[in-house]
Amino acid sequence: MNSVKEIGIISDTHGLLRPEAILALEGSELILHAGDVEGDWILSELGEIAPCLAVAGNCDDEPGLPNFRLEEILGQRVLLHHGHLPIDESSFKPTVIITGHSHQPIIESIDGVLRINPGSAGPRRFNKPVTVARLTIDKRGAAAKIVHLDVK
Repeated sequence: MNSVKEIGIISDTHGLLRPEAILALEGSELILHAGDVEGDWILSELGEIAPCLAVAGNCDDEPGLPNFRLEEILGQRVLLHHGHLPIDESSFKPTVIITGHSHQPIIESIDGVLRINPGSAGPRRFNKPVTVARLTIDKRGAAAKIVHLDVK
């Protein structure tokens, strides 16, 4: 069993999968999409890099996308949801929470829970940066970083 898991995190593609995002996610063993996909083809293309799990955002109408997912990865409980619906996050007892929706990249630890918003990798909105995130999980826990995409 692999003792380190490299996870790519993307959100708010809004129908645009940039080549820069694909490059930033290369080498991921798993990709998590935090909603506002707006195109099944995006999940298919991400799935060519690594297995891809996604949740629905407020702009998604793809059938079959759940509102949230809870995945256990190397002992870490990772809760994935878009962030637009009320959800009792604590009831899932997560160690990592991943959301999208705000288009604002954030990594913070609150009460022992690592919270990650990868920002938006789709069309630039609100003068916010275009970003994805990387999550590394190993026996010591979880660590994340924001990856800024060099786009015009």
